[in-house]
Amino acid sequence: MQRRHSFASLVIAAALFAGCASIVLAQSVITPTSSTVNPGDAGVRAHTNIQILPAGNFTGTPSVSGPPFPGLLYQDPASLACIYNLQPPPLGISIQPSVPGCNPNLTTQNPSGGRKAIAIVDAYDDPNAYTDLQTFSSQFGVAAINPSSFVVVFAPSGGAAPGSCTGPATRPAVDPTGGWEIEESLDIEYAHAMAPGATLYLVEAQSNNFSDLFCAVTVASTLVHAAGGGEVSMSWGSGEFSKETSFDSVFTTANIVYFASAGDSPGVSYPSSSPNVISVGGTTLSMDPVTGNFIGENVWQVAGGGPSAFEPRPAYQNGVSSIVGGSRGTPDISSDANPNTGVWVLDNFMAPAGCTPQCWYIVGGTSVSSPTWAGIVNAANSFAASSNAELTKLYADPHGYFNDITIGSCGPYMGYFAIPGWDFCSGLGSPRTYSGK
Repeated sequence: MQRRHSFASLVIAAALFAGCASIVLAQSVITPTSSTVNPGDAGVRAHTNIQILPAGNFTGTPSVSGPPFPGLLYQDPASLACIYNLQPPPLGISIQPSVPGCNPNLTTQNPSGGRKAIAIVDAYDDPNAYTDLQTFSSQFGVAAINPSSFVVVFAPSGGAAPGSCTGPATRPAVDPTGGWEIEESLDIEYAHAMAPGATLYLVEAQSNNFSDLFCAVTVASTLVHAAGGGEVSMSWGSGEFSKETSFDSVFTTANIVYFASAGDSPGVSYPSSSPNVISVGGTTLSMDPVTGNFIGENVWQVAGGGPSAFEPRPAYQNGVSSIVGGSRGTPDISSDANPNTGVWVLDNFMAPAGCTPQCWYIVGGTSVSSPTWAGIVNAANSFAASSNAELTKLYADPHGYFNDITIGSCGPYMGYFAIPGWDFCSGLGSPRTYSGK
């Protein structure tokens, strides 16, 4: 039975994201202040890509395992593993057949695998990152963390050159709106859930200024490279800007594949548009409201995507030149991001009244899809030499290892359409097994 949320809890959740926050009543979604796009931010400051269902705090005592409030059909690690066929296939079968059902209240088999390292780069400090990830993992039966498998690293301030750092690496301030803290909780929880065997680094930038964030990317790259390779996930971005190509070299450390969210509004976002980054868009997972079973996947209409205004088409997109023309097209790939089909996230920073002892939220946005994909690629155990190498493999895809999204429209004025093969709404599509990743 679905729990009802009081008017008071709606007000509390809205107040948490007050200020510039906008409430989209038609979809009952709150856009937090940290995700608000402000004039003049492009190329200067980044915003998160999260959207949160109001009444993100649920009343009552959470269940001890599985979805904290049963009866709802929001996604968790096991249901995503079921929908995307990330559970171990039967002996002798290379591709797991589609699993019927995938009701989040009934699925229990989480993803497994993962090694080397994944780094999450975000702004500001999340004081409860370790304990929240610990509790999240216990709630859903994901492998436990320890001080060597999950490490929080403070990055110094950014320097004048792209990706350079200066000054001491002190603990960053917190984001008083709470938005970046929820972003960090989301990122670490779903990267760890998809690749529980990988060492996970949370690299915290001093602020959401691009100079600080790109310094943090450099720190993250050094850590992942030292671990033998892996992935760096960036769930933030801004609109494109004329000097963005000068930052592309930040994403070229050997043996690292970089991921970035494509954005939560029509249009193109940087660093997602960099040819050295895998751009990750968003989809919608439709669940049967009666049986709870997975029905199908279609586009998320407001997910970012389109042709870059400044980045030329990379060689790996030559096969889709009839669509992108001479421009780099985004996204490359996608997965669940619609907040109305969002994921359970635990974040106990600035807890609103009424959600103690744990504060659970339903979170969407392409901030969900970037760490999810980073974890899936890590667990696929291929470890490409660069983003370019990984993208070349993904675009080749001779065996159809993607769920091709062919329903829906997106983009400015809903002018782009999902079509067979690559498109501006979902790229190549969503993951189908670990094969080809």
